[in-house]
Amino acid sequence: MASLSEFIGALGRYDFLQSALITAIMVGVMSGIIGSFIILRGMSLMGDAISHAVLPGVAVAYMFGFNLLIGASVFGILAALLIGFVASHSKIKTDTSIGVVFSAFYALGFILISMVESSTNLHHILFGNILAVSDSDIMTTAVVLGIVIMFVVTFYKELLVISFDETFGRTYGLPVQVFHYALMLVLTLVTVSALQTVGIILVVAMLITPAATAFLWTNNLKVMLVLASILGAISASVGLYLSYTLNWASGPAIVLVAATMFLISFIVSPKQAFLKWPSKKAVA
Repeated sequence: MASLSEFIGALGRYDFLQSALITAIMVGVMSGIIGSFIILRGMSLMGDAISHAVLPGVAVAYMFGFNLLIGASVFGILAALLIGFVASHSKIKTDTSIGVVFSAFYALGFILISMVESSTNLHHILFGNILAVSDSDIMTTAVVLGIVIMFVVTFYKELLVISFDETFGRTYGLPVQVFHYALMLVLTLVTVSALQTVGIILVVAMLITPAATAFLWTNNLKVMLVLASILGAISASVGLYLSYTLNWASGPAIVLVAATMFLISFIVSPKQAFLKWPSKKAVA
């Protein structure tokens, strides 16, 4: 295993490693931001559904030679709309409709990918290959990060209200459904950006784990957003280091680091109170 100094030295020598680190950090930051709203709204299953539902969009984009972001975004939003339609027009609960829709989309994606791509490329789509990131991938990720930040900054108050009390948001006159689908669109963009880094299978873990870890440390949304972004960036950076030095797949390495930080926080965070910290007593 290469030492940290050797890894830093490699960063200075290899452009592909620099590109991988920059992309990984950006994905970690945007995943932490959007993931915070996903877990606060109890939409972890929806995040899982969207991350899997984009696969046929990726396949269609490959087949017809257009941008992956367009194909995946169309299918991600289509999945969100279909889930909402099934849940609202039947006696089936939302979690059941999510399971039906995302499994169908995922299966369709597998079939389409197998028709146009080799198993190696399919493996990269499923589990990520951050060391093969291109200049266009960096630009796409930077644009999506900018969209995420602008979206959250512009509509922070509205997102705050509907994340904690959707009923109050409706009473207050907020277009809750509009914000819901806007969040789904941004979630889809983040998911597509993370394909190269962690892959489709593990992108939901990157969306949820840093945000869940941050949630254990604070009750303040702004602090949670910042902390989740930092934890996402740390997970991505350390995961890339492990991927490069141990020849691990980038996606599993990054997610494993994020999960380790969650486990540590689960044990030691004061909010979780898994460990009972001794209270300070006044000294006479």
